[in-house]
Amino acid sequence: MENDHNNVWANCLAVISDNISAQAYKTWFAPIKPVKLDDSVLTIQVPSQFFYEWLEEHYVSLLRKTVRKELGPDARLEYSIIMEHSLEGNQASPYTVKVPTSHRAATRNPAVNMPIVGEPAPIKNPFVIPGLRKLKIDSNLNPNYAFDSFVEGECNRLARSAGFAVANKPGGTAFNPLLIYGGVGLGKTHLAHAIGIEIKNQTPDKTVLYVTSERFTHQFIDSVRNNTVNDFSHFYQMIDVLIIDDVQFFSGKEKTQDVFFHIFNHLHQTGKQLVLTADKPPVEMQGMEQRLLSRFKWGLSADLQTPALETRMAILEKKMYGDGIDMPREVVEYLAYSITTNVRELEGALISLIAQSSLNKKAITLDLARQMIDKFVKNTAREVSIDYIQKVVCDYFDLPIEL
Repeated sequence: MENDHNNVWANCLAVISDNISAQAYKTWFAPIKPVKLDDSVLTIQVPSQFFYEWLEEHYVSLLRKTVRKELGPDARLEYSIIMEHSLEGNQASPYTVKVPTSHRAATRNPAVNMPIVGEPAPIKNPFVIPGLRKLKIDSNLNPNYAFDSFVEGECNRLARSAGFAVANKPGGTAFNPLLIYGGVGLGKTHLAHAIGIEIKNQTPDKTVLYVTSERFTHQFIDSVRNNTVNDFSHFYQMIDVLIIDDVQFFSGKEKTQDVFFHIFNHLHQTGKQLVLTADKPPVEMQGMEQRLLSRFKWGLSADLQTPALETRMAILEKKMYGDGIDMPREVVEYLAYSITTNVRELEGALISLIAQSSLNKKAITLDLARQMIDKFVKNTAREVSIDYIQKVVCDYFDLPIEL
């Protein structure tokens, strides 16, 4: 039976999954869709240009080997890249760009049928007064939240790498906006601050502003009350790097979304950088205007996941080193095993343990850690027996326990 594109790609994935981590597979290969197979040319669809560039930079060798294994030595791989950039007023569906592998320069100015020909004319801001550049403002950045104190792991590597790239070339990468999303306490705010701090360190002349969505909303309400909406918009349109935390709280606030939409457009079209954080990806955000959600998808949406055990231990050790604290290795391991939800709770448990030791004048031991964890964590991990391990493994692989 002749192979079709689905079978070929499924066979490729079987090989790829054996050669990379489960997290890398989930992040970089699960979203790929096979499109067609013409002779020995397999076309796959990827979600964005950044996605394509990352594959070419980190996995092109593995991709080539697996495709050639399936289709022979003359096999080639081509990409169909989903492009969601559309100009205002055009409601066309996202279009795709077809590029061959290992020709990354071709995607910088892809030859596609754009909605209109040529670059859009920059929007003139009627509220810009000549001679007022540059703004000197407090960036609201926390110096403790730098890249140096951000522990990298499989759970956050994509977001961290993209954030560092943005910090080195704000407004000049494919990921604009950069949307970082994930659950509570996984490092979204830390990473957002780190990007801003790095930009300020490298290009001090850039006007960088970190603001929460709640503060942005309150400022807008005040401007409406004081009849200074034009001044409000003008202020934000003068920012070089705008970082907005928790954009999901714009949900249901139509007027706030409208003013942010126009600020977003102006900044994006004038080459400024936007960094956003949220608790969920754009596709899952409720109560948000579609035109705003579509712009959130223009760049890269990078998720932060729950850190693995090794990453949790590294986070604790980095925190201890920074605070000049030493404790037995078994205590660090116990904390990392016990707190699995998020980084904030993990660091909170460490601080609680140190406080208990200091205030009660007790040495930090495993027994003290157990006492603290019993009060700190609602559901403490139960004792793990051989029978329990067998049950979990058999349930996972759908095997009878008698085997």
